[in-house]
Amino acid sequence: MKIVALLLVVLCTVAAVAQDRPTGRAQANTVYAGADGRFEANPDTALMQFNISAQEDTSSAAYDRASKSADQIRQILRANGIDPKAAQFSFFSLEPVYDYKNPKRKLVAYRVSANVSLKLKDFSKIGPITQQLADADITENQTLSYTLEDMEAAKTKAVEDAYRRARQSAEAVARASGRTLGELSYASVDTFEPPRLMAPAPRMMAMKMDGGAPPPTEEFTPQTVTVTAHVNAMFTLR
Repeated sequence: MKIVALLLVVLCTVAAVAQDRPTGRAQANTVYAGADGRFEANPDTALMQFNISAQEDTSSAAYDRASKSADQIRQILRANGIDPKAAQFSFFSLEPVYDYKNPKRKLVAYRVSANVSLKLKDFSKIGPITQQLADADITENQTLSYTLEDMEAAKTKAVEDAYRRARQSAEAVARASGRTLGELSYASVDTFEPPRLMAPAPRMMAMKMDGGAPPPTEEFTPQTVTVTAHVNAMFTLR
């Protein structure tokens, strides 16, 4: 049993290594190298997300209250030079609220809920908008995340870094063997995008302590976005 288990481990290891190498038989007078590369970029987009929620005795009253909250949000956006059309609704619902403690499941209210998202390129507008939303007290569950939408340019930089590292490794092998590195004959590329970077909720960012102290995030910058790539390359040897 131990011998069988050992053989399975060896076969799995060989299969994993084979996936990292060029397909086909090894070619004479060539050297193969693989390397990881990375590029750190500043995020170019901030994504603000929050909920509009209203609960009243009747469905019309809940709808009217939610509409007023939405209108306040539109006014806040316009005051900061943002077209309200830039904000997007991803979810909207009007549903009854029941008292489940009552055996007859008594209807007690109606609740309107909506999710709103807003992308900002100008990070200087984040503070004023979140502060005004917090002062108006018309939103819930605010979150702020940073992302890099111009991902292709960052991927290209990461691939260039990975290729440079792979070529350096191949050149080291060539020198050690008394040869010189020739042309690239094969290459494969894999890139990896990072997850969105989360920041404190806008409501928490906007809150100030007694005495007018600035929020904890003031003067700090968003964390950079790191894009990674892996390059496999085969070169001829001279």
